[in-house]
Amino acid sequence: MGNVPAAHIEERIRSAFPEGLIERVQVLAHGDDPEVGPGETAVRIFLSRTGRPEGPEADKEILMTVRDGGAGTGQALGRLADELPFIEWIEFRPHVQDETARRGGPHGEGPSIRISPREQSQAPRPDELQEHLTPVMTRLGTADLAAVDTLIAAGIAGSRAEILRWAVSRIREHPAYAHLQDRVHEISQLKAQF
Repeated sequence: MGNVPAAHIEERIRSAFPEGLIERVQVLAHGDDPEVGPGETAVRIFLSRTGRPEGPEADKEILMTVRDGGAGTGQALGRLADELPFIEWIEFRPHVQDETARRGGPHGEGPSIRISPREQSQAPRPDELQEHLTPVMTRLGTADLAAVDTLIAAGIAGSRAEILRWAVSRIREHPAYAHLQDRVHEISQLKAQF
């Protein structure tokens, strides 16, 4: 988030979307949510029910409006990517009067849509050589997450994803990894003979 106050971020987000669409905005920094890494800023937007009842069907309808770009959300996300380029992700959730009553506790289970404004606005240029990267989801315990965040704070990489790519590349550099690859190849050949 750097030097940008949370109130300014909330103001920019509210002004990007049609009036009445947003009930509440949470600006999240590292430590506010386990999924927000060091130096990252994320946003959780609670969407107004605008007369809709609470319940799973109404929740789906509210989120489909965002997913399909209705209510000007597609254009709004494009503007936000330009105005707030440091936002890692924006999560949309239907507003619930009593968040503690939500199954799984506040922000626990329940429908949501998460969008990365940067990924939507950063289409690769044709002249750029792009390495194909496959997204991988992993869950880390407290000690492992602290180790990853320490490596980020030390400047080894800029994000949790970069740290994990860095760690895997260190494994590939180890001579024992080449031997392991050979053994896996041999096992695959033996299996093919059956």
